[in-house]
Amino acid sequence: TARQGINVADVMALVQSGIGGSPVTQVFVDDRRYDVAVRFAGTSRSDPQALGELTLPASNGARIPLGQIARIGFAQGETTITREMGRRHLTVRLNLRGRDLTSFLSEAQAQIVRQVPYDHSRFEVSWGGQFENQQRAQARLAVIGPMVLALMFVLLFGQFRNLRQPALILLAVPLAALGGLLALHLRGMTFNVSSAVGFIALFGVAVLNAIIMVSNLNRWRQTPGVELTQAVVQGARERLRPVLMTATVAALGLLPAAMARGVGSDVQRPLATVVVGGLISATVLTLVLLPALYHMIEQRTLVRMARHPREGLVKIENDGGVA
Repeated sequence: TARQGINVADVMALVQSGIGGSPVTQVFVDDRRYDVAVRFAGTSRSDPQALGELTLPASNGARIPLGQIARIGFAQGETTITREMGRRHLTVRLNLRGRDLTSFLSEAQAQIVRQVPYDHSRFEVSWGGQFENQQRAQARLAVIGPMVLALMFVLLFGQFRNLRQPALILLAVPLAALGGLLALHLRGMTFNVSSAVGFIALFGVAVLNAIIMVSNLNRWRQTPGVELTQAVVQGARERLRPVLMTATVAALGLLPAAMARGVGSDVQRPLATVVVGGLISATVLTLVLLPALYHMIEQRTLVRMARHPREGLVKIENDGGVA
């Protein structure tokens, strides 16, 4: 190019105009203005020989073909060069489907360590994206979850004045979680931040229904002349409709979100699936299993009280709210 008196900028302008397109004029439509760009045909843009036949004016006025002053060919490389914190930065993005983020990340990191050798002093591989939010949320839940359960147990103990009934009520938490996890598995979903929020909402409804049931069973037990078995049967029958209504309203309200397929449904679908699936198992627990466990535990308590009358006297006073 120097011998022919051609500037490098002229070469770049020719290639940019022909391949990328450059505006040559403007078109006015009402009060709007649009650029009109011209570029080569598609077959010419991808043909090195056709590009090499383009001519540039030399200093003496001659037309010099581009192929005489440049080597034209195909090569692999970055389309753009970006920098972060003063260092070149290359991003590889992907959308994960059909797998959970944690196991995929562990496998991907292990594969890169084994199969991608690179100079660690010059290059750095960092992982970012949705899994970072998931890790932060899981770390917080690992601390907040036990604290909330402990606080719930303390409040329930203050209400029922014993240890066995708060423990029975909190049994709704793992059984409700079992239904939520089973619903995720059947729908091919994974545990993520959205489903974690759904579990929190599910635990609240499950514990609420269990409190309603146990409180009503205790009320029937305090009725004069009513035996334990009769109190459990009558109390469970009386709370059948309220518990069913609470679970049904919550499940039907979130059912459209669980079945949604539109834009943004990837976030709401796991949450709603967890709540709907967990409420099924939690409702069965509250209506069937919880009264049976209540009867078994209270029956053993009565037997122990009969064997130890002095201890039984203290426990009766505690159950009655006197102590």
